[in-house]
Amino acid sequence: MINVILFGPPGSGKGTQAIKLSKSLGLIHLSTGDILRKAIANKTPLGIKAREYMDKGELVPDTDVAQMVVNAVDRNAGAKGFIFDGFPRNVFQARFLDKMLEERNTSIHYLIALEVNHDELIKRLLNRAKIESRTDDNLEVIENRIKIYFDQTFPVIEHYKSQGKFYPVNGVGTVEEVNDRICKILTKEE
Repeated sequence: MINVILFGPPGSGKGTQAIKLSKSLGLIHLSTGDILRKAIANKTPLGIKAREYMDKGELVPDTDVAQMVVNAVDRNAGAKGFIFDGFPRNVFQARFLDKMLEERNTSIHYLIALEVNHDELIKRLLNRAKIESRTDDNLEVIENRIKIYFDQTFPVIEHYKSQGKFYPVNGVGTVEEVNDRICKILTKEE
């Protein structure tokens, strides 16, 4: 089993890369953002609650997101592994994830951090807003999401760096170029 966290600020390409990697490696792509957007579309209690946070660019409470992750992992108990996209978003969630995986006799193997400069992030997210009509992709919300990433989420890197699982990747380039950079990391230690 191999478990990978795809990490980076909003607009860094986590979702795009997770989809490619899940297909090529046969891993389950677990996107907390996709799960939350589906809950919002279905107007579930979690979706209604989550929408209030997401529309302001804020993080959905840890307990709600953590339970979603547990449910998704347990639904896919026989998987070759997981690509976590959008989780963990803070050190509490990272510790929770480590403990939950340990209880299932596995662990995180790689935290792949996609590094993209601020101007490129803004450009990508505004473009995505036009294409996907996402309410969480307007300039004010985008700036808030990036700030929250650096204030609350970025410290997760230190958590996994101390475990020797942190791998930075230049996230600027074509989808294929970035994917090749990630694949070199994932295959060099097998």
